[in-house]
Amino acid sequence: MSELLVGIDVSRDTHHVAFTDATATHRWGRLTVPNDAGGALQLAQAIHDQAAAHGCDTVRIGCEATGVYAWHLALWLSQPTDPPRPWAVYLLQPRTVHRYAATFASKRAKTDRQDPWRIAEVLSHPAWLPRPFQLAERTIALQRLTRHRHHLVRQLTRLKNYAASYLFLKANGLVCHPPWSDPWGAAAAAVLLQYQTVEDIAAAPLAELVACLQRGARGHLADPDRVAQAVRQAARASFRLPEVLKEPVHQILSWTLQDIRYLEAQIKAVDRRIAREPAARTNRLLTVPGIGPVFAAGILAEIGDITFFPDDDQVAQFAGLTWPPAASGQYTPEHPPLARTGNAYLRHYLVEAANSVRRHDATYAAYYERKLAESTPPAHHRALVLTARKLTRLVTALLRDDRAYDPTYRSVRRRRHG
Repeated sequence: MSELLVGIDVSRDTHHVAFTDATATHRWGRLTVPNDAGGALQLAQAIHDQAAAHGCDTVRIGCEATGVYAWHLALWLSQPTDPPRPWAVYLLQPRTVHRYAATFASKRAKTDRQDPWRIAEVLSHPAWLPRPFQLAERTIALQRLTRHRHHLVRQLTRLKNYAASYLFLKANGLVCHPPWSDPWGAAAAAVLLQYQTVEDIAAAPLAELVACLQRGARGHLADPDRVAQAVRQAARASFRLPEVLKEPVHQILSWTLQDIRYLEAQIKAVDRRIAREPAARTNRLLTVPGIGPVFAAGILAEIGDITFFPDDDQVAQFAGLTWPPAASGQYTPEHPPLARTGNAYLRHYLVEAANSVRRHDATYAAYYERKLAESTPPAHHRALVLTARKLTRLVTALLRDDRAYDPTYRSVRRRRHG
């Protein structure tokens, strides 16, 4: 039985395609098709023609995962047909293709003409390949929503860091001696927007400051008089800006605070939309103490169909929560570095979920504390990642067995393996 290998170098406008045999030693032709539905039809016909011409019973297709540019083509090529096509489609990470090319002693040209041949060569080595592309219809919408939320949260973090620099310029005392727990909360924003300069805050009557804080917090401040006194004291301890900078700094900070409010509103809207997804409502991970709707949805969305993974080791490898062996001669590092080559979204949600679970579950709290004591700096980070790896076993079991969390439960699989 012979096999046709199809290497596809993906770009926004076109796909460069190469056809070769199962060992990638005989080049059978190449072509370029547009990145649209018509180009996909043209490519499918060319694959059929090449397979028939060379008597190939199966086809292995590799697309380099260049952003979202390969997604439509991979979905179209892998969709079911009648009769079924003996095609397997793989989305190859550019890192994989680059590392394969680096195994050759001589530097090879990287051009649109050569790249599809290199991708086809990677296809000839099954050990280099991920699992074939499959669409997890149940969670694909949830994945897009949770990734968008992750994008918004990162934007919000960058924006708050940017705003912090202007808050320091306007009133550094409010940064060095913060009178409130949240510098971007409603009470803080009310003061920063009402008073243009630190001198205005320092000179404001106490009753006026109290009224401003209460208006911003909608009367929810427990001790507004104490906060107002701390605000005025911090303002009086602050540096004074040159006159020419006072109005621009205030205006920039005001605009940035408005952007922060907008992003926070967007995140809340995305949270509500995530909660309406059927997969999010029936998520077994919600039964784990400390895992709320966002973490549960993010983990489920990235894993997709748990049957794609034989065990929790495969889930951990997919998330990049593995530590590849690193030894040379007599030297073996005490703490080998984390792989960091898997799904960054899944790794993020698992680590954040582990940080929350260890605050709510005694077993995970004890495990975290033990690893914290054993680890060298950055000890918290190391202990948290190890706790996330432990959590991966629980996540895999709950999704595989389709059951709610029960700390006393021991699955049949775990009993069988001792």
